[in-house]
Amino acid sequence: MPGLLSPLTRAVTYTRWLHVLVGAILPIVCALVYPGLVKPTPADWALIAVLPVPLVLAAAMVPSIRRAEGLQARLMLFPGPHARVRSEEDPGVSAAPSASWSDRARTGAWMVLRMEAGLALGLVSDQLPALSLSLAGAAAGSPGGTDSLLMLPGSHWWYALLVPVPVLVLLAVVAVAGALMAQAARRLLGPSVRERLSELEQRTERLLERNRIARELHDSLGHALTLAVVQAGAARAAADPEFTDRALEAIEETGRAALEDLEQVLLMLRDTGRPAGPRPALGEADRLLESARSSGARVDAEVTGPLEDVPGPASREGYRMLQEALTNVLRHAGPVDVRVRIAVEQARLRLEVRNRLGGAAAPAAGAGGGRGLRGIRERAALLGGAAKAGQDGDWWLVRVDLPLR
Repeated sequence: MPGLLSPLTRAVTYTRWLHVLVGAILPIVCALVYPGLVKPTPADWALIAVLPVPLVLAAAMVPSIRRAEGLQARLMLFPGPHARVRSEEDPGVSAAPSASWSDRARTGAWMVLRMEAGLALGLVSDQLPALSLSLAGAAAGSPGGTDSLLMLPGSHWWYALLVPVPVLVLLAVVAVAGALMAQAARRLLGPSVRERLSELEQRTERLLERNRIARELHDSLGHALTLAVVQAGAARAAADPEFTDRALEAIEETGRAALEDLEQVLLMLRDTGRPAGPRPALGEADRLLESARSSGARVDAEVTGPLEDVPGPASREGYRMLQEALTNVLRHAGPVDVRVRIAVEQARLRLEVRNRLGGAAAPAAGAGGGRGLRGIRERAALLGGAAKAGQDGDWWLVRVDLPLR
C-alpha cells in the first residue's frame, strides 16, 4: 500500500499535473470565442479540441518553440530542485532549438498531445471533485446542487461513504497521466541523432582532455619524485658534503619545475579564463638530461636536425616521452649508462633512449611495460606515430617515431 501511495507524496506528481493542465489554456481561450462554453455539447467539446490544432502546428515550426517546450518539460515533468526526492538521472529531453524538419514534426506532435491531454485532464479535474460534492450534497439531503454531469438518484446517507472515491480516482489519473506524459516527452522532445552525435563528441573531447591531464601529472610529478628519491639515496650513500649539496640543488630545481607543471594543470582544471603558460618542449631537453646526470646516470646525448622546426604538438609530446623514458631508467635501472638520440629528419622525428640492463632492471624489461610505457605509446598514437620498447641485447630500448607532416 505505501508503494501505491508514494506518487501522491511526490511534488513532481503535482508539477506534472499543472504542466499538463497549462496545455488546455489555448483550446479554452479559443472556445470562449467559438463555440462558447455555455452548456457545451459533446460535439462542441470535439470542436474545441480540434480548432486550435493548426495554430499549434504552425507555432511548432518556430525553432525556439522546441527549446521552450523542452525547458518546461525538464522543469515540470521530472524530479529536480522542486521535488522532495531529487534524481540525478538525465531526463533525456533536449533544450535545443529545432534543427531539422524532423525536430519540428516531433515538437508539433508533442504540443498537440499536450493540448489534448490537458483538455481531457482539465475536464476530469473539474468533474470528479464536482461528483464528490454531489455525493456529499445527496448524503445531506440536497442532491443535484453542483455542476456534475452525473445526476444522483435520490438522497441516501451512505453516499457519504463514496465522497472520497472520485478524489482518489482523480489523484490516480493525475499520477498515471503525468508518468505517461513524461515518457512521451522523452520520445518527442528527446535529442535528435545530430544532437546525440554532438553530445558524444563533446563527451569524447572531455575524456581525452582528462586523459591528457592525467598523463601530464603522471609524467611531470613521477619524474620529479623519481629524481628526488634517486638523488637523496645517492647523497646518503656517498656521504660527501659536496655531492650532497649538488643533489639538493638538483632536487630543488626539479621540484620547482614540477610545481610549475602542476600549476599549469590546475589552471586548466579550474578554467579561470587565464591562458595557461607554455608547456615544455624538446628545446628544453637539456634540462631533462642534466637532471638525469645529476642523479648519477651517465648520459650520452646526440641531437641532430633543427629542433625549432618541430611542430608544437610533436615537440611538447616528444619532451614528455623523453621525460618518461628517463624516469623509467632511473626508477628501474638506477644510475646506469644511458644513450639518448633525438633526430629531426625531413618528415619525421625519431627519439631513442637506451640504458644498460642490470640486476635491478627487470621491471623495465617486463613484457608489455608499465603505465609509463603505455603512456608513451598513447602519446605517439595520438600524433599518428608509433613507439616500441623492449630488450636490445644488453640494453633496454625505447624508440619513438613521429610524423612531422
